[in-house]
Amino acid sequence: MKIKRLLLVVRETRLEELTRRYNTIQQARFYIEHLGEDFSDYLKEHDLYKKALVKTQDFLETFSRVVILDRNFVSRFVFEPDDLVYVLGQDGLVANTLKYLDSQPVAGINPDPHRYAGALLPFNLNNLNLLDPRGMKEKLLVKDVTLGQVSLKDGQTLFAVNDFFIGQQTHVSSRYEIRFGNRVERQSSSGIIISTGLGSTGWLKSVVTGASHLMRGVSDSKEIPLLDGMPLPWDNEELIFAVREPYESAVTGTDIIFGKINNKQPLEIASFMPERGVIFSDGVESDFLSFNAGMVAKISVAEKKGHLVSI
Repeated sequence: MKIKRLLLVVRETRLEELTRRYNTIQQARFYIEHLGEDFSDYLKEHDLYKKALVKTQDFLETFSRVVILDRNFVSRFVFEPDDLVYVLGQDGLVANTLKYLDSQPVAGINPDPHRYAGALLPFNLNNLNLLDPRGMKEKLLVKDVTLGQVSLKDGQTLFAVNDFFIGQQTHVSSRYEIRFGNRVERQSSSGIIISTGLGSTGWLKSVVTGASHLMRGVSDSKEIPLLDGMPLPWDNEELIFAVREPYESAVTGTDIIFGKINNKQPLEIASFMPERGVIFSDGVESDFLSFNAGMVAKISVAEKKGHLVSI
């Protein structure tokens, strides 16, 4: 097997982020300790991550050239079909890499298993040998992951591994028209969450859990269930949407607040927000589509799949 290129996706540590913000480590230390936090934890985390980076890079370089790719450049990087992609970091870094790929497999490596649970990080420094690129595709399980897709009427698209948020950048009400099946309704809410199967244990679960416990608190019934079948399979061919805090008024309704999206039944949202309307995915607010008045978004199950290397 000819190995063309190995990519190792990395991110800044919290210490590096603080140092960039406050110019020096000393000033970063002063800021953290002034808040009563333990600065040594930042140092320890940084040290473990850098050691994991060196060990992982050394291992991979025994097989081929390794390109170190910072997470901030992933969205603009040109991936090649034969690339093998490794991610050193947390689950979120894996998800935010996966959505910019086409068919390339992704292997998540946990730099610190005592710090990160890592549902998407089956590998660590003790089993790096399993990630030998010469036989990785043949010897290891590759799980398919269903992605969500938003398509705007101007041709822009965005994918999600976990979930989408549609609404206002700020905490003011989001105004839009929701179109689902044969039903149409104008709404005012704090936004819409659309989740994949992989993301069903994240933001969606928190929305459903909060609504469920709220209903238990205001009713006599203690048997109000959470979302049936959660967590959903990673390759589930449906997305689930939930409207957050819908407000009923003379001109806005609250009937279409939850549903399942599939290839036969997409969801459409028409924005009535004059400014600061956004759509972002997987919690990355900095990488968003503007969604202001006049724009229409179609949310559907993406044709392309993510591919996660597992044990």
